[in-house]
Amino acid sequence: DAHTLFQIASNTKAFTTAALAILVDEGKLAWDDPVTKFLPGFQLYDPYVTRELTVRDLVTHKSGLGLGAGDLLWFHSSYNRAEIAHRIRFARPASSFRSAYAYDNVLYIVAGEIFPAVAGQSWDDVVKTRVFTPLGMSESGTTTAFFTSSRNAATPHGIEDGRLQVVPLDSVDNISPAGGIASNVTDLARWLVCRLDSGRYSGGGGGGGRLFSEAQAREMWSGQTILPIPDPPPPLAALRPNFAEYGLGWRLRDYLGRKVVSHTGGLAGMSSQITLVPAEKLGVVILTNSESDLMAALTYRLLDDLLGAPRPRADWVAAFAQADQIARARADSTLQAGRAGRDSMSQPSLPLARYAGPYHDDLYGDASVALEDGRLVLRFSRSPAFVGDLEHWQYDTFIAPTLAVVRDRSRRGPRRGWSARDRAQAVRRFEQLAPYLCRVVARECGVLQVRLAA
Repeated sequence: DAHTLFQIASNTKAFTTAALAILVDEGKLAWDDPVTKFLPGFQLYDPYVTRELTVRDLVTHKSGLGLGAGDLLWFHSSYNRAEIAHRIRFARPASSFRSAYAYDNVLYIVAGEIFPAVAGQSWDDVVKTRVFTPLGMSESGTTTAFFTSSRNAATPHGIEDGRLQVVPLDSVDNISPAGGIASNVTDLARWLVCRLDSGRYSGGGGGGGRLFSEAQAREMWSGQTILPIPDPPPPLAALRPNFAEYGLGWRLRDYLGRKVVSHTGGLAGMSSQITLVPAEKLGVVILTNSESDLMAALTYRLLDDLLGAPRPRADWVAAFAQADQIARARADSTLQAGRAGRDSMSQPSLPLARYAGPYHDDLYGDASVALEDGRLVLRFSRSPAFVGDLEHWQYDTFIAPTLAVVRDRSRRGPRRGWSARDRAQAVRRFEQLAPYLCRVVARECGVLQVRLAA
């Protein structure tokens, strides 16, 4: 019903930037203040970037880190937020500073660490007292415990063995500033009304007022980072925008001649999409307990109806289904090409047992490789549920084609994995986790490669 809780995942990012905007209004920080002003011990790999990185850079995805850099630090791990913020210094940049867009979560965790230094409260407490309470969002929370304690919370579902099944919930406490809020359509409607009214609200816990200034409302919805505009697959050609940018916690683009402000969010068995059309005072919230493009299809169907799209109108459900088939076929072709290019006749230089043992990476910590039933099995010490069989690729390079979060520690039956053979969406997700592992790592054709040194 309208009070059922869902994890909204990365739609949390807009709450983090709103909380920062409140502090900007109060003069406690500025968007262009250096991060080290508030977190003196914070570092990135490049000393120049460490010195120049601003609060704005933390939330606009152009730091130079690669796509999803550091994601394995939080995913099913025992690292807390402070440890993650510390370890990201070991992540090598993928591009020069401020030169390219690459979506990441970890720097939003760093942004969350600023709140105790500036406001004297945790990110969780600031969001609760300065955002939820004024808006009357009494049914929203920031922790996994809050979500699981509710009697009216959606159960996550995912596709396993070709069927829709219940999947275990992702714990998000160590990534809350990037994706930890749980909410429902009742509370999010209040959030959208405030955003569409440039930060003003009525009722709620404060009787009415402003959450943030009109100047900050404009700033958050102003382009900060230019996004690439690739040609979509033919069934989605009508969705190609004329402009695409990332603001402060929001994506900005155009559709049917209007500026559209939106974001998506996804965790295991949970997907969300929030879309606003400011000129029309229109907002759409889609919350689902599954992983499907139907969320986007429904959003565009609603926008077409509400904005008066010309007829005949697109069948977005069919269009997204066709686009998914095209993406899967392209992924399969890419993987086949990659396999065709390897030296399949090569052999490891050592017996498999010689590759077993402990490994260490400065970024991700300790890992181990064990020989079990004739296979090499990779495990991470701080992510004990994360297990992957290593498959010989060529020479001394092995790949982990399926990294699975196991349901039962006593066996390796996959609960949910990123299988390059499975589906195009899985390949994209796999790439987001790719820049990690032991001594030498490469990525080829969307498949993680791990070079194991004797």
